Amino acid sequence: MKLRFLGKNSTPGDSPTLYVSDQDSYVIQGWRVYARDLLAQLDVPDGHTVVEVPIELFEHLVKDGVPSGVIRKLAAPIMLVTEEGTCLVQGPRMCDAEALGHMRMPDYETCVEVPRSSVIALLEENGESDHQRPARRTVRQLHP
Repeated sequence: MKLRFLGKNSTPGDSPTLYVSDQDSYVIQGWRVYARDLLAQLDVPDGHTVVEVPIELFEHLVKDGVPSGVIRKLAAPIMLVTEEGTCLVQGPRMCDAEALGHMRMPDYETCVEVPRSSVIALLEENGESDHQRPARRTVRQLHP
């Protein structure tokens, strides 16, 4: 799998990153989610994992030729939005050794690979944005 870097939202020691792949997918690198209260709200199938990233990470989608990186709908692969302005993204854990070999990822981070079409669908405007910031950490569960 070949990855093209789209952007990152970094602070020292943290590096949520967004890539587009040659497999018509996005690879989203973020913080591993271990919080039981959050994971209890999700149905995480075998082979899938959950990462937490700033919602602003998706603004880098414009570098992939989409008109806007503003999330307008909340649905899979974005499963929850926190009051801190981050979102939980669920998807298959990315296991491609070649791609992982080119990524710098601390132990407390991992990445998921999600279909490009499922992320692009979240950008479509059907009236007003159906989420508000700050969202509620445990109150707001998104529909699959």
